Amino acid sequence: MSIPRATYYRWISRGIDSSLTEVEEAIIEICKATNYRYGHRKVKALLKQKHRMKRNRNTVQAFMQKHHLQCRVKPKRKWKAQGETVIIAPDLFKRHFKAAKPNLKWVTDITYIQYGSTVKYLSTIMDLYNNEIVAYKMYDHQQVPLVLDTLKEALEQRSYPEGVIIHSDQGSVYTSYAFQEYITAKNLVSSMSRRGDCWDNAVIESFHSNVKSEEFAYTRHNSLSNSEVIVRVDQSLKHYNEERIQAKLDYLSPIKYGVKVA
Repeated sequence: MSIPRATYYRWISRGIDSSLTEVEEAIIEICKATNYRYGHRKVKALLKQKHRMKRNRNTVQAFMQKHHLQCRVKPKRKWKAQGETVIIAPDLFKRHFKAAKPNLKWVTDITYIQYGSTVKYLSTIMDLYNNEIVAYKMYDHQQVPLVLDTLKEALEQRSYPEGVIIHSDQGSVYTSYAFQEYITAKNLVSSMSRRGDCWDNAVIESFHSNVKSEEFAYTRHNSLSNSEVIVRVDQSLKHYNEERIQAKLDYLSPIKYGVKVA
């Protein structure tokens, strides 16, 4: 059993205490409620917010390890360069993923969701002010209408702001004339990461990776119906905006942080 000799004899003499402390019960409750999405730092923050229990993060981590409550680890993603481009915009962010106010910097990307009967493509736009998902669309294809419709919805949700920098990769849909002409027509500014460099658009890449690793963990490809996939994605993005706390947002969700600093 790989139990230290001293521990074994201590158990023999004292017996094993299987009762849970109040803190342990609270930690287990938090992990279950958040579907085991959070690591010990965020669990520590929720422990203080919801249960008024202040504990050192190492203590929280020890309890989580004891009860096998570690957060899910997202798999590594293989990167490859995109296809031919048409219009390439300069990188205006230079990996500076912070914004002083809303509607200043938006990042966007497409990811594939291959857990339904057919592959779905999820396009999202995130505001770097509070990392809120402003708009998203999920279609059966990754053609220009997917990204155009996502951008149109984002502009509608935010009452058509002007001067927003839209940062993307150099995918063919973003470098297309249709997408770039729409950006110009709406008085927006296009920015693009370098080809094949995921770190230049790391925030939205990380978000998509988290959605798939948290919402579809241990789910086999093509094992769900398309309607089940749509429901899961809708619930995941709603949870992310309204409930999922982030360290950079003082352990608040994007919407709650936006309300707090408004």
